[in-house]
Amino acid sequence: MGTDARLTLASIPRALTPLDPASMRLSVLIPVYNERNTIETILDRVNGVPIAKEIVCVDDYSTDGTRERLIELHSAGLIDRLILQPRNGGKGKAIRTAIAVSTGDVIIVQDADLEYDPQDWPVLLQPIVDGKADACFGSRFLGGPHRVLYYWHSVGNTLLTRVSNMLTNLNLTDMETCYKAIRGDTARSLQLTSDRFGFEPEITARLAKRDARIYEVPISYAGRTYAEGKKINWKDGIAAFWHILKFNLWG
Repeated sequence: MGTDARLTLASIPRALTPLDPASMRLSVLIPVYNERNTIETILDRVNGVPIAKEIVCVDDYSTDGTRERLIELHSAGLIDRLILQPRNGGKGKAIRTAIAVSTGDVIIVQDADLEYDPQDWPVLLQPIVDGKADACFGSRFLGGPHRVLYYWHSVGNTLLTRVSNMLTNLNLTDMETCYKAIRGDTARSLQLTSDRFGFEPEITARLAKRDARIYEVPISYAGRTYAEGKKINWKDGIAAFWHILKFNLWG
């Protein structure tokens, strides 16, 4: 399952600490909560990308049958490591758990829904492989194809990114994106504490304080509706403002 596949990217210019694509291994971190309808499809897509990888799934105490299906998929060899949380702790805690057990040269978070496409990984990984970046963010607002959905969600994302940028002194277009590829040693050295959706502003603030070299690239995005299972809401947006202040000013 991906262990003998190798990253097929363009020739790599010599830069600061580049990675060898012939030996590089990616840790794909998948936090899962009540995604019974999409988990098999996303795992098929993840496994279909010809990159050497380990797949780490953390089930955040799903109650819709996802947990039982993950156990079956793990037994079938579609997941390298499966962690079953004893209680629901939130997306941030699930990701922190996955980072702690990851072993890859680079880590990337992959949501268990179908909003983000693993076919975008090569462009996301390229700046890190080239040795130009310690982290690369996949932006939904840099021109990639995307499903047209909620206007006020885009306004909220823009406001959150702008406030975060003012405090981190970065010029990101999409701080809240799920797709953040980070060098494994860098990710595992960060002191992360967020349990829910505060993970995105926290890891951005931690990287900025480390003076990490951050790139941003366009990605595709197929957002889903609440009827289709979208979980984040306006309360999480308000909480995100608090997390931005907390991790940049006091955290």
